[in-house]
Amino acid sequence: MRRREFIALVGGATAWPLVVRAQQPAKLPTIGILIPGSHAGYDQRVSASVQRLQELGWIDGRTITIDYRWAEDQRFDQIAADFVRRKVDVVLTGGTPPVLAVQKATSDIPIVFAAAGDPVGSGLVASLARPGGNITGVSVQSRDIAGKRLSLLREIVPELHRLGIMGKTDNVSAASEMRDAQAVAGAMGLKSVSFEIRSAEDIATSFDGIKDRADALYVAVDSLVTTRGRQIATLAVAAKLPTMHGAEELVEAGGLMSYGANYLDVWRRAADKIDKILHGAKPAELPVEQPTKFDLVINRTTAKALGLTIPPSLLATADQVIE
Repeated sequence: MRRREFIALVGGATAWPLVVRAQQPAKLPTIGILIPGSHAGYDQRVSASVQRLQELGWIDGRTITIDYRWAEDQRFDQIAADFVRRKVDVVLTGGTPPVLAVQKATSDIPIVFAAAGDPVGSGLVASLARPGGNITGVSVQSRDIAGKRLSLLREIVPELHRLGIMGKTDNVSAASEMRDAQAVAGAMGLKSVSFEIRSAEDIATSFDGIKDRADALYVAVDSLVTTRGRQIATLAVAAKLPTMHGAEELVEAGGLMSYGANYLDVWRRAADKIDKILHGAKPAELPVEQPTKFDLVINRTTAKALGLTIPPSLLATADQVIE
């Protein structure tokens, strides 16, 4: 389904009249955007990519056609197959599961990912420097990220002894992050227990087991988690569990804090990859980039609801504090 109403939100992407389109001498290149979640979780990210494309001269209805597909119910394979049938010129998506779905559907159409967690380990690319195949993009993978997150969490929760770890285990990058968090927790002397979720229905059930077995909760990054951020935040506050996330949208939804790659920057940089491909570059020859901007976001309102005091030194270093 085309989302013309969404275009009006992305800073000047004008819906051109049909009569003007009819006068185009040739078919415009089509970018299919597979958005792996809800508007609340992904509007700003997609807008960042579209705005960057505009800056590079790619304007929907004038120099390109953009086909937006929202996959809140995880229908990645169906959307991928439809993009292949329509012979789009490039597919843009974010997160590992949707990229894997498009990869399974086509080995010819260029695929650009924003925010894949472990592109080499999940089999998306042969290496970061030489991706090979038809896929490239921007990774959010970073060494020692789990350690940094747990260190920050312990600054707010100094009496942290038991850590709950939640993630969608059929997402290979989320599963890898959960293992990293478990290993770091052990090295820090924390007891940890993992809670696997596979669907939205598992979230509430997981909290029934977490609340009496953990002092805080580490939530691995995943599109389902992003889409259900408000539910997770509400359940966590009710269970008196401070939460650590990897994306600021989850803190805006009520989570305690997040530390990770700046996703708006990552999605903007993905648009640069699309620009190169539309100018003739091959994905196999475009190195996968890694994050350069990292943000610490703290929700002070949630901290108060949990009875926590945020150290002034941590507030001073935060990139954003939500009151």
